[in-house]
Amino acid sequence: MQDELNIYRLVPLAEPDDPNWQNSPYQGEVLVRARTTGDARVVAMEAEGDFLQSDAKPAEGVSTTNGSAFTDEKLYTVVMEENSRHARHGPRGVLEGKIANPVLADRPD
Repeated sequence: MQDELNIYRLVPLAEPDDPNWQNSPYQGEVLVRARTTGDARVVAMEAEGDFLQSDAKPAEGVSTTNGSAFTDEKLYTVVMEENSRHARHGPRGVLEGKIANPVLADRPD
C-alpha cells in the first residue's frame, strides 16, 4: 500500500531573464507528489538528471545535483496544493511540467 503524499507546486520566483538562472535552465512551474516541501524540491531535482547520467564527464565522482535551481529558495518557492485534481495516493514524482536535463538542454540537436 502506498502512503498518502502531498501535491506541491514549485513556482519560479525570479523572472526568466534573471541572472540567477545562469547555472541552471529556467524550468517554469512544476507539480509534484512528495512527502514534504523539501522532498518536493528533491523530486524535481532528481527529474533533472545529472552530469553522471549523461556522456558529460566533469570529474570522477562529481555530481551536479547540488546545483539544481529547484533547491534554490531565491529561484523557487514550494506551495502545497490543497485542492489538486491529482490523487494524493501514488508514487513520488513529477505530475505536471517539463523538466529538462541541464546538460542536455544546452546541446545543439
